[in-house]
Amino acid sequence: MNRDGRLGVGIIGAGRVGPIVGAALAGAGHALVGITSGSDDDRVEAILPGVPVLDVAEVVRRSELVVIAVPHDELPGLVSGLAELGSWQIGQLVLHVDAGYGTEVLAPAAGRGAIPLAVHPAISFTGTSIDLRQLPASYAAVTAPAAVLPIAQALAVEMGCEPVVVAEADRPAYAEAIATATQFARSIVQQATGILSGIGVENPGGFLSALVRSTVDDALIRATPPSARLEGLDGLDGTVSG
Repeated sequence: MNRDGRLGVGIIGAGRVGPIVGAALAGAGHALVGITSGSDDDRVEAILPGVPVLDVAEVVRRSELVVIAVPHDELPGLVSGLAELGSWQIGQLVLHVDAGYGTEVLAPAAGRGAIPLAVHPAISFTGTSIDLRQLPASYAAVTAPAAVLPIAQALAVEMGCEPVVVAEADRPAYAEAIATATQFARSIVQQATGILSGIGVENPGGFLSALVRSTVDDALIRATPPSARLEGLDGLDGTVSG
């Protein structure tokens, strides 16, 4: 780590999440040393202009902090494969953004001397600059060994999120909660807009926008403890109510 705390950051994964996390960390002053290629390099270039596109091994070689943002099923094999190649470096920070894993999935990297961190920003990523505006209003689930937990929390803050510590053993339950919220919301909206389209309502998504947002906000307020409401948690309704 540099003396000023700024890191050379490499991104493995050029889908909807990796480039956004990279842009957020770059906005906090870190230097992006490279990103792996994805299915839409033009989109990545628009989000991370001038950042070199490198292969996985070279990203790891150049980085003080490696951010892994790959599909859930690919993460274990990627980490262990790089360990077998001897790619991980002693003291290197390795952070993944998957909801379902804690740091145990990074054990092969930790075994080579890397520092394992798990930080999941709790938003639905679009892969566009919209996400950078959503992050400051979001939370992030943070899991890490106790000695390095402050590093994981600080990186979550630098992404724009408020960190919430989730124990290693609780990550599967956390992932279930995230999946339930996102999948249910998408399914209900798709069903409702389909019904409105069927009766001739133009722009059903726009028609339902205010209703859905206000309903979700009301549900979140009702699920928020009164003490947190008094603290103005996220300004969910712009008022303080019992």
